[in-house]
Amino acid sequence: MFTCRLPWWRSSAACKPWQLGGFLPRVWEICQVQSPKGISAAVGHGQQAGTQEKQVLEDLEMPLVRRETETLFQEQPVTGNQYLEDALLRSYLKTHLPPKVLEEVNQDLERFGNRLLTKIQPLGWECELNPPVFRQYDAWGQRVDHILTCPAWRRMKEIAAEEGLIAEAYERRHSNWSRLHQAVKLYLFSSCSGGFNCPLAMTDGAAKVIESLGIPGSLKNAFEHLTSRDPKKFWTSGQWMTERRGGSDVANGTETVARKQPDGSYRLYGFKWFTSAADSDVTLTLARVADAEGQVKQGSSGLSLFFLKVRDEEGKLNSIQVQRLKNKLGTRQMATAELWLEGAQAELISAEGRGVASISNMLNISRIHNVIGAVASMRRMISLSREYARRRVAFGKLLKDHPLHMQTLARMEVQTRGAFLLLMEIVRLLGLVETNKASEGHQLLLRLLIPVAKLYTGKQASAVVVEAMESFGGQGYMEDTGLPGIVRDTLVLSIWEGTTNILSLDVLRSLTKSQGQVLAVFSSTVQKKLELASGTGKLDPAVKQTRDALGGLTRFLQAAGSRQAVTMELAARDFSYTLARIYAGALLIEHAARPDASSADVSAAQRWCNQELCPVATESRNGSYEAEAALLDQGLVYEGSPAPPGRL
Repeated sequence: MFTCRLPWWRSSAACKPWQLGGFLPRVWEICQVQSPKGISAAVGHGQQAGTQEKQVLEDLEMPLVRRETETLFQEQPVTGNQYLEDALLRSYLKTHLPPKVLEEVNQDLERFGNRLLTKIQPLGWECELNPPVFRQYDAWGQRVDHILTCPAWRRMKEIAAEEGLIAEAYERRHSNWSRLHQAVKLYLFSSCSGGFNCPLAMTDGAAKVIESLGIPGSLKNAFEHLTSRDPKKFWTSGQWMTERRGGSDVANGTETVARKQPDGSYRLYGFKWFTSAADSDVTLTLARVADAEGQVKQGSSGLSLFFLKVRDEEGKLNSIQVQRLKNKLGTRQMATAELWLEGAQAELISAEGRGVASISNMLNISRIHNVIGAVASMRRMISLSREYARRRVAFGKLLKDHPLHMQTLARMEVQTRGAFLLLMEIVRLLGLVETNKASEGHQLLLRLLIPVAKLYTGKQASAVVVEAMESFGGQGYMEDTGLPGIVRDTLVLSIWEGTTNILSLDVLRSLTKSQGQVLAVFSSTVQKKLELASGTGKLDPAVKQTRDALGGLTRFLQAAGSRQAVTMELAARDFSYTLARIYAGALLIEHAARPDASSADVSAAQRWCNQELCPVATESRNGSYEAEAALLDQGLVYEGSPAPPGRL
């Protein structure tokens, strides 16, 4: 038996590759030969082969071993309008949006879903196939430092403007619901954006910082460009924070120096180790202002925030040199570079020494975008897995008729639903804050939930997309299906904008800073959501499990004062997971308590709450953190000979 494949980019007059809805490319999968009389193609319909199939084989110009065997084509999953097929999203909007807003948003999202299917997804695949290229010198030896991106990437920028993917949040046409409308569009856009969701995250963050500063006159033009719907005017922004000595530790890792000029502007000198979307128009960055003697202040209080244009009016780099593009595991569609700032002209936009505080708004927005990307990748992979299960026959029946396979998909679906509702809750609260409708409790809750959701969904997404890839068997491992690309791009989500451990410690800091107020708000909000389900028989066990978990969390916190600092730090990750699971459980229960809730809504709430909702209490009760502290003191991690230099 001979197996051959027709690459997705090749077609013949007699037979063209079919179009796969979604992020996957057009591709013929497996062709196997049956008999001299023709080919039998088992594509779910049992059609007998004819002249077209013979023509395909002739076009391939390959030797064939003809034998009596059934030909197999693996059916590709075909999805449609993402918005119309997302029942959870539509039910959430129907439940929460005012009728007039719902009507307008529904029409916009249905139209956008069609555009994603017909126009944007093919562009996303082109971005995947044509990553950026760095051209350092021209033909005559002159240094040019050009980052060349493909036409599809540039078209994505135009579409982002046309669809108002940034503008929607700042026009506030729907008042406090505008931010949610934007987030939903980004959620639909993310998994087929060809990586363009990343520059949009930083652009949104930059616009938010400028708005929080009151849109000063010097930045008014920049704000209008960042929030424009005109493709010719729209700018994207970078976020140049990471330097050689540190990632999240910007306080100790930032070496870039800002020198004040006679005209009041500044010149920046330093090296940026990791700059995503290096082809952006503008950027925000941190630097230390040098005094008259050339000295700088160390620590976070020595950092100030600057705005700079990447290129001047003639298109030349603003005293910036590109050292190289990063060779990354994923997000290869986007140019990530190492940059030298050699006197780049910049504007100080924060109070001197208040850079970290000023950029916090950007970090919060980019972390929310990270959650959007995580939930979108989970939803996309599950949609493809579900469709594949309806088409793929194994062991004499469709995958959807194998109970174990469907149990696996159901578990992934539950995780995705919890993450989705957590995302919607965050953007709902952000909308209230941005329109001055939020209470102090809303603000405290938002401050807590952003890092919690970011760290938890980043981990969820990695697990779910890998499980979903496995559901395709060997096909999931094939590059030209597009599935490995989704997996690679998802894996960075637990790293971007703060790793799981960094954000877990941030959560602990938020508790300390609020002197316990934030946990009081968290507990009361969860209780209110659970009360909505009182008397709903099917949800009673889930309500009890969530209340028990909340009680376990309270007891852990009551005993926290007697614990050593190292013990609390060791508990930080489980503590954050506990917050995420309890709150997502309450949201799932709230959604399932609606009068028109579906059986899937109820089942998702029940399944979610059957997991360990309060791991921090369980581990604490077992004495795990104290035992781990002792093991660390005994050198558990570094037992044995040290690794050679430069090796892990």
